[in-house]
Amino acid sequence: MRNEQAAAILQDIFQQAVDSARPGPVIPPALPVKPRGRCVVIGAGKASAAMAAAVDAAWPDVDVSGVVVTRYGHAVPAGRIRILEAAHPVSDAMSETAAMLIVESLRGLTQDDLVLALISGGGSALMALPAPGLTLADKQAITRALLHSGANIKEMNLVRRHLSAVKGGKLAALAQPARVVSLIISDVPGDNPTDVASGPTVADNSTPGEALKVLERYGIPVAEPVRYVLSLPASPPPPVINSETRLVATPALALEAAAQAVRRHGFTPLILGDAIEGESRQAAIVMAGIAKSVKLYGHPVSEPAVLLSGGETTVTVANGKAGKGGRNTEFLLSLACALQGEAGIWAIAGDSDGIDGTEDAAGAMIYPDTLARGKLNGLSAARYLDEHDSYSFFHSIGDLVITGPTLTNVNDIRAILIK
Repeated sequence: MRNEQAAAILQDIFQQAVDSARPGPVIPPALPVKPRGRCVVIGAGKASAAMAAAVDAAWPDVDVSGVVVTRYGHAVPAGRIRILEAAHPVSDAMSETAAMLIVESLRGLTQDDLVLALISGGGSALMALPAPGLTLADKQAITRALLHSGANIKEMNLVRRHLSAVKGGKLAALAQPARVVSLIISDVPGDNPTDVASGPTVADNSTPGEALKVLERYGIPVAEPVRYVLSLPASPPPPVINSETRLVATPALALEAAAQAVRRHGFTPLILGDAIEGESRQAAIVMAGIAKSVKLYGHPVSEPAVLLSGGETTVTVANGKAGKGGRNTEFLLSLACALQGEAGIWAIAGDSDGIDGTEDAAGAMIYPDTLARGKLNGLSAARYLDEHDSYSFFHSIGDLVITGPTLTNVNDIRAILIK
């Protein structure tokens, strides 16, 4: 198989996974019974604006209003629903402003009203209202440290919940006595609604002490105001009645859509899991071993086959210079180094939201000649990997995958083709 053929197949597989989670098709079937009173739409996340647009279009005969915040560059018109943009992955002043406006939109509701909470990945940073006694700068410092620490998304969001005035179900409590229905596009391993955008509408039973232990585990400096908040006695979660959550798109569903695309191309799909975590480079070494086993021995599946996986790996940046890149490009560069030009193996990995880390690429692709082409350009793949500069490596050889914002987010999609 030529590189061009493999690339076209892998790009189609990735695209089918992303398309399966687009808000336009998945939101209308998940809408609840229309309210007798008003419908106030709130939301936060990379997909939230597109989700809001779908609600506005589906309910022209309902008194709809509200405020939703998404990442810069991810806004789309949503009719009667106000769309704001803020920073990700580290909050900015607009993140705090958006949170305050969302809280304000919940005032004066009645039992006849409905609050539709549109929640997707990225909402933790995009809607940031510090807990009493903290400032936005306190939260920004902790987030920056967590992003470089190697902490997984569950650990990060545990900390964020306890530093927030709206996360961990607090936002739903503010909406009482209205009915609250949360429509969630999950980007977290396990699809626990508490972990998506730090669960602003889902009661949380964790404690501040557990959050403090996460920071201590990763050696993150804790400013005195943060330590004070996280040392307070655990209090019961805010009472939330007449509230429900509905998962409208998940990593598992996206991988199943990818598997269907694999079958249409005449290959056998093998889904390795939708919740793969751990260091990106180590996960890649494991995946390389599985791919070699498929090629050499026909285990755990016979070729031609495509290995599919999702989840959210991590990149721990040690002291020293860190280059450009995200967890997907780091995964692929490590995979290429582990395969060492093994013939008949190609791969794609990308974030379903179109942004791998903080760069402009969703991810990248590797081919049997990736290392060789890099060497011809004077690039040492091992050195770029050690310097966490995977984006620069793939940019130099033209193998980045650039989609732009997809307006959805079901975490990472990885596919390894063996033929």
